Amino acid sequence: MMTQQEKIQALGRLGVDLNQVQDLDVLMEAILTQARRFVNADAGSIYIRQDGNLRFTYTQNDTLQKRLGPGEKLIYGTFSLPVDTKSIAGFVAVTGKALAITDAHAIPPEAPYGFDKSFDSKAGYRTGSMLTLPLKNSRGNLLGVLQIINSQDEHGRVCPFGEDDQQVMSHFGGIAAVALERAQMTRALLLRMISMAEMRDPKETGAHVNRVGAYSLELYERWAARRGENPDELARIRDSIRMAAMLHDVGKVAISDLILKKPGRFEKDEFEIMKQHTVLGARLFLEPQSDFDEAARLVALNHHERWDGKGYPGHVAVDTGLPLAGHILPDGQAAGKKGEEIPLLGRIVSLCDVYDALSSKRVYKEAWTEQQTLDAIMQGSGTQFDPELVELFFGSLDVLRSIQGRYKDKTEQ
Repeated sequence: MMTQQEKIQALGRLGVDLNQVQDLDVLMEAILTQARRFVNADAGSIYIRQDGNLRFTYTQNDTLQKRLGPGEKLIYGTFSLPVDTKSIAGFVAVTGKALAITDAHAIPPEAPYGFDKSFDSKAGYRTGSMLTLPLKNSRGNLLGVLQIINSQDEHGRVCPFGEDDQQVMSHFGGIAAVALERAQMTRALLLRMISMAEMRDPKETGAHVNRVGAYSLELYERWAARRGENPDELARIRDSIRMAAMLHDVGKVAISDLILKKPGRFEKDEFEIMKQHTVLGARLFLEPQSDFDEAARLVALNHHERWDGKGYPGHVAVDTGLPLAGHILPDGQAAGKKGEEIPLLGRIVSLCDVYDALSSKRVYKEAWTEQQTLDAIMQGSGTQFDPELVELFFGSLDVLRSIQGRYKDKTEQ
């Protein structure tokens, strides 16, 4: 457990640490992890204000996590609450003030808010002490609500949140809100870039790219865990991986509408032009200034390569799009990258992009059934997809399904 002095010193470093995280989802995980650490709490959740409601967005629970097997993750659904005083999170959102509760199961009947015990009943959990904080930006506007659950003493027993805890977390909430607003702006900028492609290509929706980004990070983490990769290195690049995966098709903004919106099959010369979106996307990040730029370049260029070498654009120079010496086929085309010649992020996003495209409904097609989609992924193992990644994919289906539920297309909401 941290002493009060250690908490004060840690608050000074917190803003720097959180502001190094660019991706919104990765940041929310970091905020919740740090918040629980500050007050030695077993669980917690974050609600984000969205479309006039509070959307349950992220959660952690050490007790429930310990019941899972090695490598398994806590699966949770998403839902929205109205911004009113009936729920604890809603009450804090309306009043704009922190609320500490000693026992969620013993809230007085005259209190304006109540606690929904159905979660505890379904999960076999006991929510006791709660500390709920508003997350406000510098203008006083509500961004969301942070809820910390079951403070624990040095013996692991649930105890109330003390006055010191509430004071420290009040400062924590202000620092976290600054980082959260910045990450929301970054996400909005990414989605605006993607919206340019969406206006021209109905496949490129905000929900689609959010799912592909989240799937890709999940597979990368499992790949890294299997290989014993340095956790600090993974933590440093997690948000770059997720954001880069979201921008996999950004190069389509440079493809003519005559080709991009063609309803039928492409002619050979049209397909050759369409394939250039990989190079054009990579060219946006030709002079990388950050881990994100480098990851985005690798993803944009390589997400249509195939494990068997029959993908595109192959071994080309990004600045010219021309085949590299020693990799030119008899017809003058660039030879495709094969196997581990394809950068890992390209192999991951290739699999995740196809999975989402097959399982999603579009204006021009119905969604495949889950079984049809999984059969196609399995059939592509060793030809279209890296077989090790396919194995990791099938081992993470529960998590991938929960991601699907978190980022639904507008027609499904």
